[in-house]
Amino acid sequence: MSITLYTTGCPQCNVLKAKLDAKNIQYEINTNIDDIIALGVMSAPVLKVDDQVLKFADAVKWVNERG
Repeated sequence: MSITLYTTGCPQCNVLKAKLDAKNIQYEINTNIDDIIALGVMSAPVLKVDDQVLKFADAVKWVNERG
């Protein structure tokens, strides 16, 4: 499974990062704004799980459903 957190360091980004860390979920961080826009998303954070792109609320739900 490939997981990437697209982040700008905003408060919501930090919340999602903390949730991932608390669940010991391994992920990569991408801070490139152009990459976020290329996903078709105009706000951060974004969690990409394999080919699935999750905005903040869906990303938090996904993390909460893990172990």
